[in-house]
Amino acid sequence: MEIYLIRHTTPNVEKGICYGQTDLDITETFATEARAIKQVLPPQIPVVFSSPLQRCSKLAAELFPAHEINFNAQLKELHCGIWELQKWDDIPAPELKTWMADFVNVQVPGGESYTQLYTRTVDCFNQIITQHQQAAIVCHAGVVRSILSYITNTPLIDSFNVFKLYYGCVVKITRQQTGLTYQLLHNIPPAQPEQHRPTNL
Repeated sequence: MEIYLIRHTTPNVEKGICYGQTDLDITETFATEARAIKQVLPPQIPVVFSSPLQRCSKLAAELFPAHEINFNAQLKELHCGIWELQKWDDIPAPELKTWMADFVNVQVPGGESYTQLYTRTVDCFNQIITQHQQAAIVCHAGVVRSILSYITNTPLIDSFNVFKLYYGCVVKITRQQTGLTYQLLHNIPPAQPEQHRPTNL
């Protein structure tokens, strides 16, 4: 069994903006990033799944132009609720501190907790691996991190430190006698680091 997890390319959004399920477009670097991803994928992957958000759907179409893409809302990024498209530094401190103190279990106001993201992601992943021996999943960092936490039994609270996942990363999951294992095939740090938290916390 081979499952290829592919994170979307650089989204068209200002640094320091909170986004999750906002349907962001791609940037002018898309073609270059997509070519680099394609180089590490096998020539024939029979089944492709994707988040329906356009930063994923456009990448899936670019990488697999001959495929019918299976879109699944369970593969969307964390729902950031009322924080979507707010600057991290403008989010009220009491709300933010409550969430950051226990982001695994506390829901973003009007959105999800990390545990809720993990639950729906793992449910979708298990459906895929029970039905397909080889497939690609084009999705988001939160989804990839959830799957890797699941197959390695990594506590969610540790997952950001354990799994450093950059735009366009590709992770290959295979089934061994000991269980599911993973290998990073492509994971290049950006020139400017991503910002998914306030500058003062």
